[in-house]
Order: sequence, then structure tokens, then C-alpha cells
Amino acid sequence: MALILFSNDIIRLINQEILIPLEDADFKTASVNIEPNQKRLYENIPKKKRISYGRYYTIKSLGRYLVQEIEERDLLVFEFADYLSSNYESPVCLGVAMGLLACDNQLSLDTIFPIFLKAASSQNWQAREHASGLIRPLIKKYPQEFKANYLDLVESENANIRRFVSESLRPVQENCWFHSQPDYAISILEKLYYEKDSYPRTSVGNNLSDWSRKYPEMVYQIIDLLVKSGDPNAHWIATRACRNLVKKEPIRVMEILGVEEYRYKDRYYNLKEIKQSLEESKFDMDKKNCKIFKV
Repeated sequence: MALILFSNDIIRLINQEILIPLEDADFKTASVNIEPNQKRLYENIPKKKRISYGRYYTIKSLGRYLVQEIEERDLLVFEFADYLSSNYESPVCLGVAMGLLACDNQLSLDTIFPIFLKAASSQNWQAREHASGLIRPLIKKYPQEFKANYLDLVESENANIRRFVSESLRPVQENCWFHSQPDYAISILEKLYYEKDSYPRTSVGNNLSDWSRKYPEMVYQIIDLLVKSGDPNAHWIATRACRNLVKKEPIRVMEILGVEEYRYKDRYYNLKEIKQSLEESKFDMDKKNCKIFKV
């Protein structure tokens, strides 16, 4: 069953508290009422579903709803989004501003992109998360422009910006078009394979781990190259990238990484113990087969 966020009462309040003020270009009143209405949407999510449908989902949904209503009423989408992002440090307000811009079909990327970069370099982690998630529809819309921009941004001195590039390129549902052309994302991501800062480096490892679900052999080739490079940061990324692969092929993973043990959270793999266990299983099976076929 589809999740219904917008009850009649919430729609009435959004209209009264945000859209009517916008008709009078009263950006301040409309902006002040962004967070209360986002909270109402969040509270409208059944508690059991709040893990899957959290605050990010409500911010994205509110942005989409507002841009539709604003365009129908011929109101000022960019001006409102720019006001929100310029006057409010709230991650909710920044998120809704980016949600508005990501859904608007009238604006150029050059107009929109600086607001996302502002949020991506914010000291607030929620604003950074919203930026990397909400920009994904725009990557699909402007693939070549984004590729050119991202190849510059991976050289940024700001670790938050480098992490933003990697995180926004993860092959999640909104980026499912990557699956038919993985080289698009990988050709950008590979510029971060020797990342020294732990924040973007973790994102790169997670990104490759996501890819391993659909393209395990591609990721095996990548981790093999990273290990052979001899770079410790590349090796760390390779190790992180294997957190899904190790569940199915622990021996192969540890042999490529050149390690005797692999740990991730509460999971632990020991190469010697696994090989020994396999040998014992084989020996037991051989004994069993001998009994079966003994004349």
C-alpha cells in the first residue's frame, strides 16, 4: 500500500501557511512555516515505517508538492528557494529549497548548482545528506554537465565536497539508470580511489560496495587494482568495498586483499579457519561417500 503523507488537514495548512503568503511574495512567513509542516508530514508516517520513510523522505515530498503548486499558481520558485537557502541554516529549509530546485523544469543548472554546493559544504551533516540525495534527479537530467563539474569537484580542497560527489553517485534507486552504463559513475569515482580524508574515503568504499551487488566481477577487478597499487588509502577503500562480497566469497576476498582476517561491524572471517573448515567438510564428505559406495 502506498504511503499517503498529505492528509486534507496538512494540505489545508500548507496552503494557508506557505502558499498564500507566497502569493503576496511574503517569503519570510512562508519560510518560517516550512519546518512545522515538514514535522506534520513526518508525524503522519506510521511509526513502524519511519525507518524506511524518514525526514529526508518528507523533505523531498514537501519540495515536490510545493513546486507543483507554485508552478500552477505562477509563483516564484527560484526566488523562494534562494531566500530559503540564504536566510535559514536549518537543514530542513535547505532541503526543501533543494527539493524545489530539483523538480523545477524552468531553471538552468548554473542557477541551481551553487545552492546544492552550499549545502554540500555545510557543517551540518543533515544538510550535506540532503544535498547528495536531492541532486540525483538533476544528474540524470544533465549528465554531461554534471560529469564535467564533478571531474573538477573531485579536486576540491573541501573534503565535504569530494564526499558529496561520491555520495550523490551511489547506484541507489534514483540513480538506477547507472546500471545500464556503469562507466558514467565509475569514471568519476575512480578519481577518488586514493582519497586521504576518511569522510569521502568511506563514501567511496560504500559506493563500490553498492556496485558489488549487481556487478561483483567489476568490483573484484577494481579492488585488485587498488591493492596492487600499494597505496594504503586505496587498500582501505578496497577493504570497505568488500563488505558485501565477503559474505559469499570470503576466501577470494581475503586472498585478493592479502589479509588473514576480515572484520566488518559484528562479522568476522578468518582465512585459515575457513580453509580448515572446508577441508574438514570435504574429508567428512569423502568418508561418507566411501561408506555409501563400499561393496
